[in-house]
Amino acid sequence: MSKLLFSHSYFYQFDPKQWRAQQPYPPLATIQAAAYMREAGHDVFLFDTNLRMHPGEVREELKEHKPKYFIIYDDGFNYLTKMCLTNMREAACEMAEESKKHGCVVIINSSDSTDQYEYYLKRGVDFVVRGEGEETLKKLIEALDGGHNVESIEGLAFLKNAQVVVTAARPVLRYLDALPLPAWDLIDIEMYKSAWLSKHGYFSLNIATTRGCPFKCNWCAKPIYGNRYNSRSPEHVVSEIEFLLENFAPDHFWMSDDIFGLKPGWIQSFRDLVRSKNLKFRYKIQSRVDLLLQEDTIEALAGSGADTVWVGAESGSQKILDAMDKGTTTAEIEAASALLRKKGIRVGFFLQFGYPGEKREDIEKTIAMVLKLMPDEIGISVSYPLPGTKFYERVKDQLSVKQNWADSDDLSLMYRGTYPPVFYKILHRYVHNRYAIKRGRAALRSLIRRASLRHAMALIFHVPLALLRGYRMQNFYRSHAG
Repeated sequence: MSKLLFSHSYFYQFDPKQWRAQQPYPPLATIQAAAYMREAGHDVFLFDTNLRMHPGEVREELKEHKPKYFIIYDDGFNYLTKMCLTNMREAACEMAEESKKHGCVVIINSSDSTDQYEYYLKRGVDFVVRGEGEETLKKLIEALDGGHNVESIEGLAFLKNAQVVVTAARPVLRYLDALPLPAWDLIDIEMYKSAWLSKHGYFSLNIATTRGCPFKCNWCAKPIYGNRYNSRSPEHVVSEIEFLLENFAPDHFWMSDDIFGLKPGWIQSFRDLVRSKNLKFRYKIQSRVDLLLQEDTIEALAGSGADTVWVGAESGSQKILDAMDKGTTTAEIEAASALLRKKGIRVGFFLQFGYPGEKREDIEKTIAMVLKLMPDEIGISVSYPLPGTKFYERVKDQLSVKQNWADSDDLSLMYRGTYPPVFYKILHRYVHNRYAIKRGRAALRSLIRRASLRHAMALIFHVPLALLRGYRMQNFYRSHAG
C-alpha cells in the first residue's frame, strides 16, 4: 500500500474577513477521505492548511513523509470552498508544483477543479477527481499502484498525449452510514480550540449529517454532492457526537449540511436520541423557511440543542425570490423567524443583492424586511455566478477576466447590474449600519446586559456612516432612474 499526504486549499490567513472572525473549522471532507483511504489499507498523513501561514510550508511535510501521492482534497462541506476563491486556487497550484518537485503524483478534488479541471491540469496536477471523491480516489490509486489503465474509472479528468480526457460522472454515494468516521486524529484540535476559546469563550466543531441538496435555486452550484440528498441515520450521527464530546469536549457543533434534517422525522428521531443519552451541547444549522414551518420541526430543533438557524432569506422582494427559483415566500420568512424566536432559537439571514432585474424598490423591500424582523445575525453578499448554474449561463457573456472573488469579502459584482459595482459595496455597509443602529436604539432602552451597552455605544459609529452612505446611494438612485 502507498503513502498518501492529504491537504486542502483553504488558508484562513488568505481570507482576512474569516481570519478576523476566528471561527476555524477542521477540513471535514478532507479527513473523511483520509479515513476512507486508511480503511483501504494506505498510510495517510495530513497537511492542514487552515491555520498555516503559507503554501510553502508543505515542503517540510513532503520531506518528512515522502508520500507517493499528494492529494489536495477540499472540504466540500465548507461553503467557502464552493466560492472558488482565487487566493485559494493559487495556493493549491503552488502546493501542487512543490509536490511535483518531490516526485509525487498530484491529485485534486474540489469545487473549483471540478469546474475548471483544464486549468489545474495545465498547472501540473496529474488527476482531477470530479464530484464526490472517495470512491473515485480509491479506484484511481488502486489502478495506479497496479499499473492499470484509468480511463474506465468514473469521475476523472486527466491529460493523455496532451489531450484532456474526461470520464463519465460517478453516481453519488447513497448509504452514508457505511463511511468511516473522519480521521479526527490527524487534526491538531488544540489549535482550533485555542482560537475559539480566546475569541468567543466556547469551542465549536463541525459535523455533516447529509450530502447534497434537492432544491433548485438557480444561482446555487452543487459541483461535489450534486442535486441529490442523502442522509446519515440519526443513530450514526449521535455516535459521532458522543465520540467528539468524549475526546475533544466541544461546547457546540456546526451542522455543515446545505440543509439539515430534510428527511421526514429525522430531526425528531435525533432529538429523542440526544435526550435518551442525556447529551448536552448546542448547535447551529442551515435550513429553509418553508421546511422549518412543517410539523413540529422547530420544536424538535429546540429540544435537541439548536441555538441558531441560518436561513437563505436572500431578498425581501417576492419578485426576486421567484426570479431565483427559490421556492419560498416573504411570508414564510416572517413566520419562520417568529416561531424560531418563540422557541428561543437565534435567527441568521443570508441576503444577496444585485440579482438581475433587482430595482430600487426590491432593495428597499429587503432593507425593510431586515429592519422589521431584526434577525440575530445577517450575512450579506452580492449574487455570484458559478459554473453549472442557470444564473451563470444567463450572465456568462458579461463576465470579463475576473470571474471569481479573491476572498470572501471581495463582493465584486462581476456582471452588469442595475447599478455599478461600487454601489453594492456601499449598500453592503449601509445595510449593516442600519441594522446596527436599530440594535443600538433597542439597547439604549434596555441597558441590562453588557452586550446591550456595546450595541448602544455602536450608535456613535454607525449613525454618521449610515447617513453618509445613504446620501451616496440616493445619488446612484437619481443617476440611474428609469
